[in-house]
Parts: sequence; C-alpha cells; structure tokens
Amino acid sequence: MSELIGLISDTHGLLRPQAIEALRGVDRILHAGDVGRDGILDELVELAPLVAVRGNVDSGRRAGALPETEEIEVGGCWLHMRHIVDDLDLDPRAAGFAAVIYGHSHQPSVERRDGVLFVNPGSAGPRRFSLPVTVARLVVDSGEIEATIVDLEL
Repeated sequence: MSELIGLISDTHGLLRPQAIEALRGVDRILHAGDVGRDGILDELVELAPLVAVRGNVDSGRRAGALPETEEIEVGGCWLHMRHIVDDLDLDPRAAGFAAVIYGHSHQPSVERRDGVLFVNPGSAGPRRFSLPVTVARLVVDSGEIEATIVDLEL
C-alpha cells in the first residue's frame, strides 16, 4: 500500500492557497523548518497529520520549540528530517535512512546520494531572488521511495 507525503519548507509565515491545494489529499505532511508564525502549523494539521522541525529563523512559541531533527517511519522506510542539510551529523545510509528531508536554501532539489534520496521541497513562502515557489510530494510504495517537486505557479 502506497503512502503520499506532502513536503513543505521555508513558509516564513506565509501559507499560500496554492500550497494548501498542492498538499490536499496527502496522508501526512512534513515541514522542514522556517515555519514562521505559529498559525502555519495549525493550518497544515487541518489537512493531514503533521511532523515539523525547527528552522534557523523559528522563534515563535510553538515553532521555536520544535525539535531540530525528526526520524519518521513511512511504509517501511525511515526518513531523517532537519532544516539545514550541511548540519547533517550522521551517515544516513549507515543509519538506515531511505531519505533526508531538508530545507533552508529555498532551492528545490531531488537527488540520490549513495543510495539515499535527498529532498529539499524548496520554499513555499515568500519568493527569494528568482527561485521558484514550490512544495514536493513523496511516494512510498513497498519500500520504494520517489519524490517530485511541485511548482506552485503563482
């Protein structure tokens, strides 16, 4: 049985209607940090169960109290979440992770490194420079994991 995970990051206090629509119908949502205002978490949890990590600018009552990292099991695959991938202090492959979910750069990216899927959903909040405004979808099916970037086409 497959599971569809919505990935979002760097909302910086702005949850666009396009992001909400792109995440509608997912089985769970992972927010990779820089949430911004605490209300973003409330809005996302109305769509699906939510797991979030703290970003480097999160200081609100709830967002500032989020953990720096999370490990989540989805369909037999373990995912490691953190905001800044350069702060990764473990070998994800040796630790048994199928994927690393991160944010911070606002640059969407999906790549495999040494058999581990690294996914940055990009920024769903305020546009930074000329970077796109995006989220991502992660599909876990029978131990296989794939991700796609979703351009919110503003």
